[in-house]
Parts: sequence; structure tokens; C-alpha cells
Amino acid sequence: IDAARQAKAAQSMSTTEPLPVGSLSQKKRQQYAKSKKQGGSSTNNRPTRALFCLSLNNPIRRACISIVEWKPFDIFILVAIFANCVALAVYIPFPEDDSNSTNHNLETVEYAFLIVFTIETFLKIVAYGLVMHPNAYVRNGWNLLDFVIVIVGLFSVALEQLTTKEAEGENHSSGKSGGFDVKALRAFRVLRPLRLVSGVPSLQVVLNSIIKAMVPLLHIALLVLFVIIIYAIIGLELFVGKMHKSCYFIGTDLLSEEESAPCAFSGNGRVCPVNVSECRTGWAGPNGGITNFDNFAFAMLTVFQCITMEGWTDVLYWMNDAIGCEWPWVYFVSLIILGSFFVLNLVLGVLSGEFSKEREKAKARGDFQKLREKQQLEEDLKGYLDWITQAEDIDPENEEEGDEE
Repeated sequence: IDAARQAKAAQSMSTTEPLPVGSLSQKKRQQYAKSKKQGGSSTNNRPTRALFCLSLNNPIRRACISIVEWKPFDIFILVAIFANCVALAVYIPFPEDDSNSTNHNLETVEYAFLIVFTIETFLKIVAYGLVMHPNAYVRNGWNLLDFVIVIVGLFSVALEQLTTKEAEGENHSSGKSGGFDVKALRAFRVLRPLRLVSGVPSLQVVLNSIIKAMVPLLHIALLVLFVIIIYAIIGLELFVGKMHKSCYFIGTDLLSEEESAPCAFSGNGRVCPVNVSECRTGWAGPNGGITNFDNFAFAMLTVFQCITMEGWTDVLYWMNDAIGCEWPWVYFVSLIILGSFFVLNLVLGVLSGEFSKEREKAKARGDFQKLREKQQLEEDLKGYLDWITQAEDIDPENEEEGDEE
């Protein structure tokens, strides 16, 4: 029993002998690098594999991740998008496939922009994966928009090259193949300025707030519709057929005024000049007969015009000329206060509220990202300091062993 205990103690002592400084320091470096990679992958929540073959340790994927997360790369893409917008604005389309030297140069520049955007899309797909992972490239809505724009651009260029070759082979210059016009796809280039949304976070906040506000805005639209319907019905009861009387020269069918206005046979309405003209029916009405309360459709159109405050005072004065100033003032002033000042301003209130919510969410995401980067930096610094401390503890022992040898 004593001999067994002594053998076991000797074996344990032999296993605890210090390793050489080179192998131990190399082992510590490998452990530190491994922990750093694992921490980075967990914090960024990247997929373990992209395109089913590229792991996180793959040098190609690591290079793509470094490029797409490099700040100057984002700035370069934004500058390219701005330059593409300028090129689209300068381009002048001509009929019958005519063109000029400026358009030819811009077409060449378009190919360069398409190459840049294609490379960007490829790098991001390699870095983040395509679609299988929850944080993949296409899973983001704005990235999906960029991907569709790039694919449509590549497809249009390929189809244009095919049609050009077929036209040269058949000695045609129509630019069409099988009745399909390539310009219909080239028109999708106008969507490229939307790629600014994926690169500018403030634009994402604005558009997300508008999208989130669609349901409340639908409720407000229903409320506005109810107000228009109610006031259109009231207008039908009060003002039907009142906008078709105007002043005519006596004995003729000629209007006596250059800018005709309604008049009234009697009452508090406008009276035509005596012995010169008379008030008769037969006039189409203001604005070519569009502004009236003769039926429900025109009544709703007139009420909608007044709610938007586009010429509502003219409608009020026309109605005063037609029937007097008692009911029109009550009707139109209450319509403006209720429909324009109150109901339509609810739209601004809803948009403002949703914008504030989205801005707070964006701020919270930014603060969380900064905190995560700070924690990652502290973990990296702590791991590096631990490695330095352990290396310093090992070096004196190896120096003593060297002196003894």
C-alpha cells in the first residue's frame, strides 16, 4: 500500500512539472486567440458558416467581414450612391433610341456603378450569409431592396447584351427581342437612390416611423371620410342647385361679367345690376361646373377641397352670393375647424409620435452596440493582461533552470 501511494505521488509530481517557456507561451497565445474569436462571434451573432462552406475561421470570410465593417468602405458606398444619383439626373433620354456623347459616357459610368454595387453585395453575402441565418444579408428588409436592385441591374445588362448581339446578327436596330423592351428593366435604375436608406440610419428612422404609422393613419383616414360624408349630406340639403344662377345681359344668353359668380333671385344673395343684366339659371357653375352640391359625388369633392383649405374662401363667397351669408358661414367655418384644424392635424400627431418612438429605439440600439463594443474591448484587454501576467510568472522559473544547467 505504501509503495502504491509513493508511485501515485511521483506520477502526480511528474505531470505537474513546468513546460518549456516556448511551448507554454504558444499555448497561451492559442487559447487567447481562440477565446477572442469565440467572443467576437457570439457578440456579433454571425452564422458559423456562410454559403454552407465558409466558416468564421476562413481567411476569405474574415477578410470580407473586415472590409464590410470598415467605416471608409461605408463612406465609399454612400459617395458612389450619390454619384449614381447625379448620373441619373444628368442622363437625358431621347426618342427612337437616339442618344448623344454625354449619354454614352453615362452608360459607361453606369456599368462601373453596377460593378461596385455588385462587389458590395457579394462581400456582404460572404460575410453575413445569404438567407439561412436569422441575421443573414437578405433577412434585412433594406438589404433585400439593395439585393433586388442589383439583381435587376445585372439582368437588364445581360439582356441588353443579348438583344444587341441578336440585332447585329439580324441587321436590326430596334433594341427589342421577342417584343420585350429592355428599357422597361432599365427604368428600375431610378430605385437606386433608395439604397441611401440602408446606409443612412436617420432615413431608416423616418421611413420606419411612416411604415409603423400606416395603421393609425388608416383610422384617421376613416375619420376624415366620415366627416366628408356628413358634411356632403348637409351640403346637399342646404345648397343643392344654388350655384347655377348668374347675371346675363337682358334679352341675350351672354354673361354680363368676365368672372361670373352666382346670384340670387331674391333674399340676401347678390343682386345683378338693374336695367343692365338679370339673374337667370343656365350657368354651368364655378370652376367649370365642378364646384357645386348638386349630387353626392360633387358635394364630397367640394367638401374635400375645403378641408384641404385650397380655395375654400372662394367657395364660401360664392355660396354667400347664391343664398346669403347666414348658413354658409356656419357651415364652412365649422368644416374648417373640425375637418382641417382638428382631424387633419391628427396625421401630424401620429407621425410625430411614431417618429419619436423609432428615434428612441434607434438610440437604444446605438447605446447597446456601444456597450457591447466596450465590453468586448474590456474582455480582450483582460485576456491579454492575463496572458502577460502568466508569461511573467513563468519566465523566472525558466531562467533559474537555465542557470542550473
